[in-house]
Amino acid sequence: MCGILGTVNLPFTDATLDRLAHRGPDGKGSVVQRVGSHLIRLGHRRLAIVDVSHAGHQPMLAPEGHPVLVFNGEIYNHQQLRQNLRHVSFRGHSDTETVLHLLAREGAAAISRLHGIFAFGLLDASRGRLFLARDPFGVKPLYYWQRGNSLVFCSELKPILELVGGTFDREALAELLRLRYLPSPDTLFAGIKKVRPGHVVEVDLSSEEIALAESSYAPLGCEPSRLTYPEALQEYGRLFERAVRRQLMADVELGVLLSGGVDSALVAQMAQKHSPYRLKGFTVGYADRDDSDEVADACRTANHLGLDHRVVRIGFDDFLDMLRRCVAIVEEPLATTSLVPMYFLAQLASSDVKVVLSGQGADELLGGYGRYQGELYARFMPPWAARMALPLARAMGVKRERVLRGLESLRGKSAPDRFLAAYSVFNPRQIQRLLGTSDRRSGERMAYWYDRLDLTANWHSAASMMSLDLRMNLADDLLLYTDKITMHHGLECRVPMLDIELVRFVEALPVEYRIRLGRTKIIHKDFARSVLPPAIVKRPKKGFQSPTERWFRQAGVLRE
Repeated sequence: MCGILGTVNLPFTDATLDRLAHRGPDGKGSVVQRVGSHLIRLGHRRLAIVDVSHAGHQPMLAPEGHPVLVFNGEIYNHQQLRQNLRHVSFRGHSDTETVLHLLAREGAAAISRLHGIFAFGLLDASRGRLFLARDPFGVKPLYYWQRGNSLVFCSELKPILELVGGTFDREALAELLRLRYLPSPDTLFAGIKKVRPGHVVEVDLSSEEIALAESSYAPLGCEPSRLTYPEALQEYGRLFERAVRRQLMADVELGVLLSGGVDSALVAQMAQKHSPYRLKGFTVGYADRDDSDEVADACRTANHLGLDHRVVRIGFDDFLDMLRRCVAIVEEPLATTSLVPMYFLAQLASSDVKVVLSGQGADELLGGYGRYQGELYARFMPPWAARMALPLARAMGVKRERVLRGLESLRGKSAPDRFLAAYSVFNPRQIQRLLGTSDRRSGERMAYWYDRLDLTANWHSAASMMSLDLRMNLADDLLLYTDKITMHHGLECRVPMLDIELVRFVEALPVEYRIRLGRTKIIHKDFARSVLPPAIVKRPKKGFQSPTERWFRQAGVLRE
């Protein structure tokens, strides 16, 4: 994992590059190349994990001097990809070198063959092209800005803002109030964009005027699976184990972010099974007793698996002291308090390891959230009942925001309408009153992925919602703050649940293999039962939460 920075016709200094030093404390480098009338600068801060020698130094140039690559991420199948590059005399064993030579040989078309998490910039001077790419599920962020003949791209916003400034985007704020995060390509700054997950932005440098073109490289769509449930369960277990095993690729020690739930326990079990040393597990808890605290459950899991378990506990004062700093680190506004406990968890883990595995992505892939149950109920609820549910709940004094949003979503006339209502913090009328402008982008961003994934052909709306979540709010909410906070501590976080082969297999399954009324993550939990004790698998879901609601009430910030 690393930090990358690149510009076209914009100078930057070492001081600007060093704003990414937390992402890459192990080294730095930069190169300058000219393509026609354009001057391109590429900079890199390195977190050395695979091939920690100088052979993994970046920016990395091919022997001929082009192309040149600045890369952030890990490619778990890079050894297999090297088998088709036998003509290459490799200097080391880093996956960055594999990516460089693969793209030099096959061009941008080869990006779809990369199985991993990544964001990179590849300059091919011989073709007059600069390619900016982001992994299929947006685990690694990549921002860019372009105006006239100038361009800058970076792993984070701060260096871009330092170079070109930033103007507040009012329409983006409306979108944020609707969705509670900003989906790619949007940010809160006008003109600064994020590369969409599974997309590449091609910058044409072959003429005086530079031009940008966006395209998707990620494979989409798959034939519906015809496997019986026992066959699917066996294959799921095989693919899950392989996903975890290949994400152990590292020349440094790894650990596991361990909650009390089944997802991280299953990842930890497989990781320990295939590790030659005793893994460390890391858990965050709270100074006073609270239902959201998972330390006791995580301790029991760690003891069962034989992990070396480390715990950090935080209180309300810790939360308040760190909130402003966490907001600055994440750079984009998010409607979640979980980023604060993530800070303390990442800080704890980074004191022992450079890499951690997490169970993130399981809920979106396998139907772990309540909103998917809402879609199941929506299929059976008559329109008149759906219209009456919300007014009736309000008349009965129901105040829980999550419940009210779910009931609001039932009133949607189409699946996309229901999805937007289920995500919304503020409804369109409230946004108009608050800002004097309406939210147009939320529906457009959802429509893009709805069409891109051809979800109109998907027979089940709950499966459609899961597919959208994998490419939208997971990427630009949970994974966004996880990347920013872990990398702030020089820590790489890997997500085996988002292994591309595993995801494609699960998305092809009949939806009832994943969820049914009153049941979630069915195939996942059934596999877990084969390798974990029932006490772990049957624990009630808590999620990665913090006791902020209780804290705020005790402090008088919130009232009933």
